[in-house]
Amino acid sequence: MTKKNEEISEEIEEPTVETTECANEEAPEAEAKQNNEPVLTELEKAQAEAAEMKTRYLRSVADMENYRKRIAREKQDIIRNAAANVVESLLPVLDNMKLGLQAAENHPEAKDVTFGFKMVDDQLKKSLSEQGLEELIPDGETFDPNFHECVAHQPSEEVEEDHIIQTVRAGYRLNDRLIRAANVIVSSGPAKEDS
Repeated sequence: MTKKNEEISEEIEEPTVETTECANEEAPEAEAKQNNEPVLTELEKAQAEAAEMKTRYLRSVADMENYRKRIAREKQDIIRNAAANVVESLLPVLDNMKLGLQAAENHPEAKDVTFGFKMVDDQLKKSLSEQGLEELIPDGETFDPNFHECVAHQPSEEVEEDHIIQTVRAGYRLNDRLIRAANVIVSSGPAKEDS
């Protein structure tokens, strides 16, 4: 081939290549037009991808914040439950201390020892109340099965029906959670005469 023929053949090949590239670029546009989908530019595609990534990021941040709050709540619950277990194990000690002090009141010769144990009892109750323990002695209150356990019914002229006459064993509540219901005697109202 001569130089002229080579130049002509090169010129002929170049438009063919360009036509092919143009046809490839126009093909997605033609398909999008056929599907009635909008054609997105590179910038629009990048903006859409950035918006999606931002949404994912915000969701991840929200999920992490929710996780932190849930873990903090669970930690507080574990601490409360641990405290409840310790307090529950101390309740018989409080009961026995109370019974011992009541028995010691009948012996005047043990006055000094009784006074010392009374101080220990007060100190123990104060320490436990600082941890959120509340003693329930519901004498005179309306009977509530959520906080009280009825051990007996008695007729009473002074106390209304369904009200508590006497607390047999104190109940306890720790941070608004009932640890032990109070054992109580409930009034059945005035005595009814048999006819």
